[in-house]
Amino acid sequence: MIELSREYAGFFAPYDHIADPLIDDADEGMTTASIRKLFSDLRSELVPMVHAICDQPPADASCLYGTFGDQAQFELGLAIAARMGYDLERGRLDRTHHPFCAKFASGDVRITTRVYDSDIVRALFSTVHEAGHALYEQGVDPALEGTPLGEGASAGVHESQARLWENVIGRSRAFWQHFYPMVQNTFPDQLGRVSLETFYRAINKVERSLVRVDADEVTYNLHIMLRFNLELDLLEGRLRVADLPQAWSAGMHAALGLAPPDDRDGCLQDVHWYSGGIGGAFQSYTIGNVLSAQLYAAALNAHPGIPSEIENGEFATLHAWLTHNLYRHGRKYPPNEIIKRAAGKLSVQPYLAYLGAKYGAIYRLPPAQN
Repeated sequence: MIELSREYAGFFAPYDHIADPLIDDADEGMTTASIRKLFSDLRSELVPMVHAICDQPPADASCLYGTFGDQAQFELGLAIAARMGYDLERGRLDRTHHPFCAKFASGDVRITTRVYDSDIVRALFSTVHEAGHALYEQGVDPALEGTPLGEGASAGVHESQARLWENVIGRSRAFWQHFYPMVQNTFPDQLGRVSLETFYRAINKVERSLVRVDADEVTYNLHIMLRFNLELDLLEGRLRVADLPQAWSAGMHAALGLAPPDDRDGCLQDVHWYSGGIGGAFQSYTIGNVLSAQLYAAALNAHPGIPSEIENGEFATLHAWLTHNLYRHGRKYPPNEIIKRAAGKLSVQPYLAYLGAKYGAIYRLPPAQN
């Protein structure tokens, strides 16, 4: 796959870096240099935040684990997705091993989720995440149907919608002030006596972990940076595949103070490298995280009452703003232009401000960490 990726990139020479064509495929307009700058700006703030939080006693998340009925979880997630604005006349929810969103036409945008009887979090947030993708696709102007413009602007912009709904909205206190009573009524024996504050802290627990897909908001991007840097080393020929496990372990220890016990939870945990090209995929997740906060901040600037509406389980104003400023355009504009039109030039500051304010309050971080 490394050789194929190098050969593919060669078709687009000249370039400043061999990874540039691969990155541009997923996130048009971004380059190795711009991603490195983005990651550098994030890392300088995230690493101290991770240390400040993880040096504290961990939050108690035991309330999220127990015995939760499969069908009840499924129906709860579906009800919440529909309330967010997911149109069930043009979509449906099914079960799978790895959640995804699939668009067959503007009138057929389907999502899937995975349900674990012993864990309420995975089904709930995977459903909300995929519903975020689906809201984007359902919101594209029908006039673009059947054309190359009739889909999301880029991988990073698309991921921003999944992350916005899953994390910025779905893990907010306002969201659960409305929906937590529904959860308690669904699972009275498991959560009936668990306070909203306990539940809120549990779903926003920060901890060092080995697996990217299970990582929290604060540590997640450090997982992405590790993969991105290793990809560059592989493409440049500075790292052999045979040495990848050792390099991975060293990188994980440097970023999070952990080392995987085996390659399954190490360099083989993601499907990207052996089911597709090497390079150009992982950065989209961090771009999505950054844009999720930036777009939400822009929506709040236009409509300051959105948080109060969320507390009441109302999402029409936010959904309408996103549809008007982002969804309806599909790929009509390049990603950087559509973001600039909606929220200004791509910037890490709204995202860092969001993380600092939210987790600074939860973990009582000193003002310097906010």
